[in-house]
Amino acid sequence: MAVTIWHNPRCSNSRGALQILREHGIEPTVIAYLDTPPDEATLTALVAAMGTGARALLRTKEDAYAALGLADPTLDDTALIAAMHAHPALINRPIVRTPRGVRLCRPPETVAEILPA
Repeated sequence: MAVTIWHNPRCSNSRGALQILREHGIEPTVIAYLDTPPDEATLTALVAAMGTGARALLRTKEDAYAALGLADPTLDDTALIAAMHAHPALINRPIVRTPRGVRLCRPPETVAEILPA
C-alpha cells in the first residue's frame, strides 16, 4: 500500500505532515480533497481504519457545520460522512494513510505514529 495524504495546501498542519513524510523519504500520493473530495466509501473506510468515528473528522468551525445541524448527537456516521462528502470543507485535515494505519495528523507530528518501518 502506498502512502496517501488528503491535503489542503493552505493548512499549516497539512503542509507540516507532508513535509515530515518527505523528510522521511516518502513521496506520498497527494489528494487535494477540496478539489477532489473522497467518496462516501473512501470516507467510511478511513473512519473505520482510524477507529474514531466520523465525528472525529468534522471541522466544527465551518459554517456548514452549524447550518446543517451537525452538532446533533443523534446523527450517525452515515449522516456525518454524507455531509462531509457533500461539503468537503467539513473534513478535518490532513488525513494520512500508510501501510501502518490511518491518522488525522493534527498536530503534524502525529504522522510519526504510522510511518513505514
